[in-house]
Amino acid sequence: MTTSASSHLTVITGASRGLGRAMAEQLLQAGHTVLGIARKSSPELAEAPKATGAELMQWEQDLSDPVAAAARLSDWLRTLDGQRFDSVTLINNAGTVGNPAPLSRAVPAELAQALRIGLEAPMLLTAAFLGGTREWRGARKVLNISSGLGRNALGSQAPYCAAKAGMDHFSRAVALEEVHAPNGARIVSLAPGIIDTDMQVQLRGASAEQFPDRTRFVSMKEEGRLDSPQSAAAKVLAYLARADFGSNPVADVRDPA
Repeated sequence: MTTSASSHLTVITGASRGLGRAMAEQLLQAGHTVLGIARKSSPELAEAPKATGAELMQWEQDLSDPVAAAARLSDWLRTLDGQRFDSVTLINNAGTVGNPAPLSRAVPAELAQALRIGLEAPMLLTAAFLGGTREWRGARKVLNISSGLGRNALGSQAPYCAAKAGMDHFSRAVALEEVHAPNGARIVSLAPGIIDTDMQVQLRGASAEQFPDRTRFVSMKEEGRLDSPQSAAAKVLAYLARADFGSNPVADVRDPA
């Protein structure tokens, strides 16, 4: 890793598009060192640091193999000088809605993949991050991008609902662990609002037979109720910067300060 003036390191999964890319771009604009993890690197994201001189790394890493991803992160963190950074943050943003369908019609391999990406990967990456930064001097934060569907069930979305509910609850458990640790990490599982991303496109394009709530998502788009990735990213990062970040491990971006 090359030397950079930045004293803030942020690791973001799902950084090649949508909310993840928007957050990465805004963090680079603020001078953060950013590691983006996604199945494919983003040429658009690669352009972002040119204006500020911030440092960007992009890993092409399939999170459906979370053991390998966590091992890579753990190994990489050990190569860094932890005393260099004033803050280090992990943002678990990657997820998948898969092919919306009742659980009785789920394809087993697709169901397993959705849970690996949506729940196993965030847990394993969080474990690697917490262990790898335990002795670092700077503020340590974990931001899990959750969803209202982790708190309110939706038919034909059982794996996504389960992954997000699991994310919420493991965040609660980790918060209890870290509060007693020296320089314990602050962790929040945050619902970011309704965002116009590729996931929304998938839901709007689903079969009405397989996904009866499809018309609800079509209406949200037609009525202009979806936030842009850029606007949502700004709100999420503002929440991340709040002084009370971590006081409630399961939160919503719209919660008052």
